[in-house]
Amino acid sequence: MLIGIDASRAARAERTGTEAYSFHLTRAMLEAVPHWRFRLYSDRALPRELVAPNAEPRVMPFPRLWTHARLALEMLTRPPDVLFVPAHVVPLVHPRTVVTIHDLGYLYFPQAHPGSARLYLDGATRWSAQVAAHVIADSQATKRDLSRRYGVPLGKVTVAYPGCDESLRPVHEPFAIERVKRLYGITGEYLLHIGTIQPRKNLVRLIQAFSNLQSQISNLSLVLAGSKGWLSDEIFAEAKRLGLGNHVLFPGRVIEEDKAALLSGATAFVFPSLYEGFGLPVVEAMQCGTPVICSNTSSLPEVAGDATLLIDPLDVDALTEAMARLVVNAALRQALVERGYIQAQRFSWQACAARVLPVLESVARK
Repeated sequence: MLIGIDASRAARAERTGTEAYSFHLTRAMLEAVPHWRFRLYSDRALPRELVAPNAEPRVMPFPRLWTHARLALEMLTRPPDVLFVPAHVVPLVHPRTVVTIHDLGYLYFPQAHPGSARLYLDGATRWSAQVAAHVIADSQATKRDLSRRYGVPLGKVTVAYPGCDESLRPVHEPFAIERVKRLYGITGEYLLHIGTIQPRKNLVRLIQAFSNLQSQISNLSLVLAGSKGWLSDEIFAEAKRLGLGNHVLFPGRVIEEDKAALLSGATAFVFPSLYEGFGLPVVEAMQCGTPVICSNTSSLPEVAGDATLLIDPLDVDALTEAMARLVVNAALRQALVERGYIQAQRFSWQACAARVLPVLESVARK
């Protein structure tokens, strides 16, 4: 049995959500079944972590339309028994295929996406869901969405919760935390959000809620860490409009080596996203011992369990109140930290691989 994997996203040097998913799940699957044969397709060199005795690299550079041109040609001439697409669209020509669909947020909050991107996401996701032999969903919420919005039979969808980077651990050394704070221009106590700076993350309301909090607690910063995404100008403008230039910080992308210390040093992690297919940053924060505030919508209650403060992401006053409670109540913070450690243990890449591998085997043998 030969399992092909579209590893083009896993090979990216900068790994945000879907790239990280592709990388970590691929590595976990290679390690879980060393006696199985894999072929990894990519448009660039694979990272050393994905070089394994049971994985044949197939690097195929191509200038444009790599998936529908170069990968499709490979599927036509040298198909595997099953193709797994963990973070992209199913190619036009494909063998029996399993695809991961992460979320349908563009249908619920279309205003958070440029028109062209929204149309592409809708078309590509609908196509992938229809032509795949089986679909992997990151959460029960996404599974329900696939059924309701695209008519995908529930029996065609398997939920496999993503894992969390096991290297993320609480950082207790003050000098390590202070080093990262200096590196990212942070002084004093801070609330933290990590994610792409874009409308779906609901950062305008977060900034407004923080502005309200400033009237109660002034010696505090809000750190919005992440790369600049689409339609982000309004977010930067809101911080300026409210006169929060010295208190709302945009330090840019956080490199992986700094993430644990940055999370560990935060008073709380605040994630009021409008929609998430899973919400990995919430698990990362819990794993680093940081109390969390997050939205009560989409998949986030599944991820959070009873280990966070859940808020309506459209209610600025509720978000202000939740931040104020955590800042002043050390006992509440500690209770959430303890519950967060337990909740985070539910999510591992080994467990995710254990859910996905039987699906691949079943589709390959049909």
